[in-house]
Amino acid sequence: MTRALALISALLLAAPATAQERQRDMSLEQRMQLRCSAAFAIVANEQQRGIASARAYPPLGERGKEYFVRAGARLIDELGLSREQLQALLKTEVEALQARAMEAGDPAAFVDSVMQPCLTALEASGL
Repeated sequence: MTRALALISALLLAAPATAQERQRDMSLEQRMQLRCSAAFAIVANEQQRGIASARAYPPLGERGKEYFVRAGARLIDELGLSREQLQALLKTEVEALQARAMEAGDPAAFVDSVMQPCLTALEASGL
């Protein structure tokens, strides 16, 4: 029993506990999938709410959502995440993007710098 508890404790200590720790373990491609999923979610939400600046991008309600779902499934499979862990990662990424946009001297330019490579990834995905 004690041996089993020690093994479980060691596994828990070895596994990344926070979203930031999980992000450090991701490949560049996985981080981009996470970032683009978060960016698409933000812009799609703003498009749905009628925010003028979000209309500068193609409609993301369907294609962005599909990218979000597929990227999320890939991240769950590749990283062995639970849905809750993926949600925590996405929440952290959304909050980070929103904070960086607010801190940027030109928030629209910041959003555009994030969206352009993501739109390229969306096109390349064939969605």
